[in-house]
Amino acid sequence: MAYREDPHLRFLEDMDSEDLNGLVHCLIKDKDGSPRLTEELTGSEKYKKYHPDHQKYWQEIAAEIQCFGANSLATLFRGGKGVLYEEILRDVADKLKISYKKSDEPKDIEEKLLMRLLYESVNKMTPDQLKELGHEFSLSDAVSYSPEALFAAFQVIFKAGGFKSYQLTLTIVNTVMRSIFGHGLKLAGNAALMRAASIMTGPIGWTLTGLWTAWDIAGPATRVTIPAVAQVAFLRKKHELMMQGLIKEINEELKNKKFPKKED
Repeated sequence: MAYREDPHLRFLEDMDSEDLNGLVHCLIKDKDGSPRLTEELTGSEKYKKYHPDHQKYWQEIAAEIQCFGANSLATLFRGGKGVLYEEILRDVADKLKISYKKSDEPKDIEEKLLMRLLYESVNKMTPDQLKELGHEFSLSDAVSYSPEALFAAFQVIFKAGGFKSYQLTLTIVNTVMRSIFGHGLKLAGNAALMRAASIMTGPIGWTLTGLWTAWDIAGPATRVTIPAVAQVAFLRKKHELMMQGLIKEINEELKNKKFPKKED
């Protein structure tokens, strides 16, 4: 396993070890918490030396993503190097039947992937779940709580950036982790996030199960690359906020945010 210089994964070097916990977990553990038989990360010298200080071996983490997304024989001929992240991302998007343009940047495709998961989830919710989720994101009763209207509102939130966009991204990725691994991100212990994730876990879980079955993508590599791509998408959004000097302010707002109480 060797890292290929990758412009779309290099930002991982700026992330804290705590930020990388979820990504490392989905690379080395399967859904029941057992070690993945095909992973190589835990056998690397830097992992053995520095674990759990993930930041010190971010290149090994990136290399593990690249190798999971690659053909094993082709990786052998490349001297143990996998494929670039953009190729992995586009493969995941193709398997999930997500429409994108050839000119789209990875960030754009990641956003479309998250929106697809959200769309599928919203369309599987009951009217009560839709209203409750709307309340968790402070959407007023002026917003129709139909799947179409709620998804449209979430699209606006997502594109607007800032606090609510980060909250929505974190909720989606946290829910993906809960659906696949039975637990969410440790950094997402906020009560409001947990409520939103609990509403979405069932529908997103059904969506992912349907994807494994209907599109025959239940192979071990894809079961790694889908949650890994979701993790990278979340980390990229957090990194953008870090570069803008906004992440501390947003984390504090998320911590102290008062969400409306549910109606009886």
